[in-house]
Amino acid sequence: MSAAELLLVWRLFRQDAARNRKRIGLTVMAIGWGTLSIVLLLSFGEGMKRSFHRNSRGMGEGIGVLWPGATTRAYAGLPSGRTISFTDEDAELLGARIPEITGISREYAKRIPVARGTKTVNARVRGVDPSFGEMRNIIPQPGGRFLDDLDSSLKRRVVVLGDELATDLFAKDDPIGKTVLINQSTFLVVGVMQPKVMMGMYSGPDKGQASIPAPTFKAMFTDAHLQNMVYKPVGGGELADQAKAQIYRVLGRKYRFDPDDQRALGIWDTRENQRITGNIALGIQMFLGIIGGLTLFVGGMGVANIMYAVVKERTREIGVKMALGAKVRQIMSPFVLEALTMTILGGTLGTVVGLVLMQIIAALPLKGEAFEFLGRPTFSPAIAAATSLILGTVGLLAGYFPARRAASVNPAESLRYE
Repeated sequence: MSAAELLLVWRLFRQDAARNRKRIGLTVMAIGWGTLSIVLLLSFGEGMKRSFHRNSRGMGEGIGVLWPGATTRAYAGLPSGRTISFTDEDAELLGARIPEITGISREYAKRIPVARGTKTVNARVRGVDPSFGEMRNIIPQPGGRFLDDLDSSLKRRVVVLGDELATDLFAKDDPIGKTVLINQSTFLVVGVMQPKVMMGMYSGPDKGQASIPAPTFKAMFTDAHLQNMVYKPVGGGELADQAKAQIYRVLGRKYRFDPDDQRALGIWDTRENQRITGNIALGIQMFLGIIGGLTLFVGGMGVANIMYAVVKERTREIGVKMALGAKVRQIMSPFVLEALTMTILGGTLGTVVGLVLMQIIAALPLKGEAFEFLGRPTFSPAIAAATSLILGTVGLLAGYFPARRAASVNPAESLRYE
């Protein structure tokens, strides 16, 4: 189509828009409402997906938690039903023998009194290695730190508090550099965990627990038994599966149990939980997107109906143009342009209103675990692309089919149309 023809089509559209402002205005508002719905729903879904992704890694990303179990198979002349008990050497053995493991930490634990002044909390205190903090996503608040190698080698009496435990003991005071009593022994607070949401956990959330060096824990409690170990594979996928299989082989050789006996050791592979959580979030986002898409489709049907009415209204005009030799594209173009213009205007209006509403929601002081769990609406390039694709499709279809009907009108019959 030449520039002159495009200019003519645009003039015809402007003339029609001037005559039917109310109709076009209502159509634009319908498309705008549909666009607002899909933008908000997809943005809420995106915010929820990101929140799920973040919260599912609250306990640590791609880690494994290893517990001792009991054998269920006879092996090497030994009966089934034997109980496995871990020792400190097991952590060193796994770290040295399995190259697929990049970090490993022991974890001792007891529920004992933690006191500061007259305030006492019966908390879970765990003895861990320095690598535990990074693997378990225990990030210290500014001004503090997690346990280090020197703390372990010197058996220092230092402690890292969960954020809720720190609040219970110190209220609004800064705990860093102050002391607490753990089982009547004085410990220096060197760190407080940043608040986090955990979608998976064992032995309770981290916010109510305290971490001290494992050697210090063993020196305080001579009857302490190694409850579990936390390890992190070098990578995901096949390497993580290899690390898991190697753990059974290495410890199976030491404790003389069948490496295929899955009950001899308990391993919680958090990758599976994170994968399931990601799929759930994606499913919710797709469901919300379908609802928004259907809402926008209803608006598109309204545009198509209006365009069919316009075709009927202009039947005589179309007949005159065709009788004078107008081409098919010259008949179709004004209708397609009108539908696309109304769709673009409505889409822009709905998107702008949606972005404004999301900014207002983001500025609201919404607090609580529910909002941290669900997240806040987030507009992303993927949402923009999806909305543009849906809008373009709706506008094109809403204009094309009425335009095709207009181009198929018989000139002689249209001139007789009343």
